[in-house]
Amino acid sequence: MKKHYTSIVSNSFGKFASKPFPRFWQKIINNGYVKLMGLDMSEFKEPREYRTLNALFTRALRRPREITTDTNIIISPVDALVSDFGKIVDRKAYQIKGMEYSIDELFSEYHKEALELLDGGDFINLYLSPKDYHRYHSPDKIKVKSLTHIPGKLYPVNFPLLRNKPNLFIENERVVIECEDSQKNCFVMVLVGALNVGKMVITFEERVNTNSDITSPQHYRYDNLWLQKGELFGWFEMGSTILLFSQKDVYRFEVAINQKVKFAEPIGIRL
Repeated sequence: MKKHYTSIVSNSFGKFASKPFPRFWQKIINNGYVKLMGLDMSEFKEPREYRTLNALFTRALRRPREITTDTNIIISPVDALVSDFGKIVDRKAYQIKGMEYSIDELFSEYHKEALELLDGGDFINLYLSPKDYHRYHSPDKIKVKSLTHIPGKLYPVNFPLLRNKPNLFIENERVVIECEDSQKNCFVMVLVGALNVGKMVITFEERVNTNSDITSPQHYRYDNLWLQKGELFGWFEMGSTILLFSQKDVYRFEVAINQKVKFAEPIGIRL
């Protein structure tokens, strides 16, 4: 199958971003990116210390952020902008206000039970810009039941396309992670790829190989895989979006559209 142009562009950019240049030039590249994008590096190493641009994108925090022990609070899994949130009605959610899509198509055939459980529940979309911290963490203590990698295109997930391109999340490559919380309520996280996101890394599943030659969904199941609240489970190479879906009357998201949130900050409460 012929690769879509968005995958070709992303692959090319990924090769450049992963190449270590001589330190003098790497320092110029890294500092230029920090200034161009307006990165806040106060929680990270100096830009010159990263040997590639990709290492700068996927930078780790110098000091861990404090994770609440309150089991009634759900935290943001990422540094991001809330692009939309609300109720799942007739198995539909919104990529942005006025632009609905079917979660049946988003999840694929492997998560039919979750689709039934999530109807009437809540969703939230978290958009990571290229300047954000790119690592993602578990928003609560959750048990991972299964994962599906769905290949697709890599359109940008910025606001102009969210407003004007129907089914953007469905067309793009994504990773669907079906979970349950400590009370066995259904909870699903979807990592959405985007232009220049060469890879979405999943630390607990090395078989996931995004932006590759894979042409059909790849599905994996797990027996006793738990993520603790705040636990790192991967990163985007460049910015993208994480979608969270919860069962009815389990969580209430307490945020506002266009609100900036940071990993470890409360974004909702358990009902």
